[in-house]
This record gives sequence, structure tokens and C-alpha cells, in this order.
Amino acid sequence: MASSTPLGLAESRDQRIAQVLLFVTPALFTANMVLARATADFIPPVALAELRWLGVVLVLLPFCGRELWRGRASLRRDWARYALLGLLGMGICGAGVYYGAASTTATNIGLIYAASPVIILLLSRAMFGERLSRRQGLGAGLALTGVLVIVLRGDPAALLALSFSTGDLVILVAAISWALYTVLLKRWPAPLGVSARLTAIALAGVIVLLPLLGWELATRGPPVFDLRTVAAVLTLVLVPGVAAYATYGYITQHLGPSRTGLLLYMSPVYTAVMAWLLLGEAFALYHWLGAALVLPGLFFATHKPSFKVIER
Repeated sequence: MASSTPLGLAESRDQRIAQVLLFVTPALFTANMVLARATADFIPPVALAELRWLGVVLVLLPFCGRELWRGRASLRRDWARYALLGLLGMGICGAGVYYGAASTTATNIGLIYAASPVIILLLSRAMFGERLSRRQGLGAGLALTGVLVIVLRGDPAALLALSFSTGDLVILVAAISWALYTVLLKRWPAPLGVSARLTAIALAGVIVLLPLLGWELATRGPPVFDLRTVAAVLTLVLVPGVAAYATYGYITQHLGPSRTGLLLYMSPVYTAVMAWLLLGEAFALYHWLGAALVLPGLFFATHKPSFKVIER
């Protein structure tokens, strides 16, 4: 009995850290979309994804190589799971976003990715019977409303003017792939730590992408490795690569896939902030209104009250 108290305190601490990271991680992922659009003209999408995840492996391997070697038996046993996670999270979602970002608008990308948490909820319920409480459902509804306010710029009529291109369909496939990655990441436990598991999945993604990379090199040629290419790849490796996926895996482990997926509601808010900082775009009223809905929505959807409610 005495040993259960420290364990409970550690679990509570981990959940509090995960709740804080829930508001940090979207900023890390937003950098991926900004760079995807910025590099579309000079780095082919599959090459960019391959360089990003190969860089992640090289950065993390010195820190978790021994752990991976000790867990080599489980890696051999579960190689198919790692291959599928690499295909979903680093292949389809990784290269797909880079491909789609070159031929669609930021508004459409924001709207499509806003559906990812809903897809996660549906997959979790359909595959594993998971459900959200009414309180969490209310929070998800508030957050989704805030996202729609932002991506529609406060004008509901803008929804009728949206048109969808090939890039939009690719982004939709990437969003579904990301949702499935999130659900499986939680449901397939592994003896590895967060960094070691990310390294294994990233390496699997690099291997899975090799055939597509060969086709792209044959048809489009290799990227030019100048200063801007190196800077873009290094940023992708460190920010939306190592940092974002590690924190995402940590949140998924301690809050579950359904609540973790809600962090995608924050992406339009962070996109607006980054546009203001990097491009000098002013905040509009709909940005503030959307943030006022998204932030409390995330709180209600992810924060467990300290008291227990008896449901009859």
C-alpha cells in the first residue's frame, strides 16, 4: 500500500506535465506547415520527409542506442507494428503534407486538420470502444467551434466558397493517417522509452519511404543542398521532428489518443501567431474570438476534475 502512493503521485505529475505540453506541442507542429509551404519550390516532398526523419534518427540514436540494443528482441518481434507506424506517421502523413501543401491553401489545410481529433475519436470508438465523457465532449465542441471561427475568418458564408483540390485530398489522407497513427501508438504498448520508440518508428519510416524516394529522384532529381536547404532540414529535424513527436508521444502515453488529438485544434491559433511574428500579419477579431473558444475547450476536454461525479 505504501508503494502505491509515490506511484500515484508520479502518475499525477506526468499527467500535469502532459497537460502543459498539450499547449506547447501545437507550436512545434505548426513550424512543419510553415516550412512545408516555404520549401515547396526547392525541396521535393519525399526527399524532405526522408531527410527530416533520417536526421531525427541520427540525432536521437546516440542517446537511446543502448536502449534499442537491449530491446532488440521486442523490435524483431514487433517489426510489423513499427513499420506500419512509420508508414502512417512519417510516410503518408510526413511526405503527404509536403506534397499537399504545394497545391492548397492554408485555410483549407487548417480546416481539414481540424477534423483529425474527430477522426481520432471515431477510430478509438470503432476500434477499441473508447468514449469521451460529456464534459470532454463539450470541450471538444468548444474547441472545434473556435477552429471554425478562425479558419472561416469569422464569416460562416466562407464555408460555401471553399473549393477542394488534389492537394486538399492528399491533406485529408494525411490527416486520417495521423489519426490512425495516434490511436495505434497508444494501443500498441512498447517496452521502450519515448525517445527510443520514436527513433525506432522514424527509422522504420525512413526505410518505408525508400522506394518512393527512388521514384522521386528518378523523375524530379535530387534537391540542391545549399544553405537554405540545410537550414530548413535542420529546423524540421529539431523542432517538428524530435521535439514535436517526442512530446506528442509523451502526451499520448499519459492522456490517451482521444484527448491528445485535441491539441490539433490549437494549430490555427499558433499559425496566426507565427504569421504575425514572421510575416507581420495583424491579429483580427476572429483570431481572438477563436482563441477564446479553443483554449477553454481544450481545458475542459483534457483536464480531469479533482472531485468525482457519481453518475446514475
